[in-house]
Order: sequence, then C-alpha cells, then structure tokens
Amino acid sequence: MCRLSAFISLKVIAPTGQYDPTKLINWGINRWSFKPEFGYSQRFGEKWILDGYAGAVFFTTNQEFYSIPTPQPQTKSPYGSFEGHLSYDAKHYRGKPTLWFSLDGNFWFGGTTSIGGKSNPATRQTASRFGVTAAIPVSGHQAIKASFSRGDYVRIGGNYDNLAVSWQYTWLGRPN
Repeated sequence: MCRLSAFISLKVIAPTGQYDPTKLINWGINRWSFKPEFGYSQRFGEKWILDGYAGAVFFTTNQEFYSIPTPQPQTKSPYGSFEGHLSYDAKHYRGKPTLWFSLDGNFWFGGTTSIGGKSNPATRQTASRFGVTAAIPVSGHQAIKASFSRGDYVRIGGNYDNLAVSWQYTWLGRPN
C-alpha cells in the first residue's frame, strides 16, 4: 500500500515583546515574518513514512534597528529551508501508530542582513541538522516524545546538540 499526501501552510510571526532600539539585544522583535511551506508525505506499506517540506521565510523591515549614532533600517533577505523525515511505525492500535521512530534532517540557506541599505555578505546563513525522534505511548491518551539533533554543517549559528523530551496528552484519541 502506498499513499501520498500533499499540503501547504503559512506561518506568520507578528512583532511581539518589548523592543528598544537603543539596545543591541532585545526580548522582542520589531518586524513581521512570513513562512509559506509546501510538504508531502508518502506511506510505504503499513510501517514506513517518508515526508518532506520546502519553504522560505520572508521578513519585513525593522525601521529602528540598533545603530550608532541613530537607529537605521535593517532588512534581511529571505532564506530557504528543506526538511525531511523517514519514520517507522513499530506498533499500531486500531489502525493508528502508537510507537514510532524517525530519522530527521534539515538544511537552510540565505538570510543576508542589510543595515541602512548596506548588505553584509558575511551574515548569509547556511546550515543543516540531523537527528532522531521517538514517540513512546504511556497510556491510551498519553505519550512521551524524545528527540536528539546535532548541527551537521554550520556556517553561522546552530552548531549545538539538542535533546528534547515532551509529554503529550490528547483528548480526541491516541497521541501520534
């Protein structure tokens, strides 16, 4: 059995938090961002799933970015991203996966920053991460999800190991 699904999404991030143009580091952001994304998922047999995503992030201008002696407009060019997962459903309950594992990877590129109209090519980002994820059922409505990822190729930022553990509860059925 081979089933294919495709979808699109749009993520919008509003300028939130407290922003102070006299400070280089802020708790808030002073611009909008938009991420349209296209994805697909294909199941092979009863146990294997391959899914992938391609997207781009677009930013509006921060008109009051920290600069000396006065704030300057800051822009950031869009960056692209690719993400993929190969999952294995180890156990099923009534046709739904309950215990599953996946290999995960992503790659993103672009995002050059300009201040006052002057582009800085050294700010172009290129990076990728690889990792694994597991979802382990605890009860009919609960699961523990654990994941680990590591920076694979990193030009700017993102060169760290990440371990995450979360608890999921669902009111509508078994957690995925």
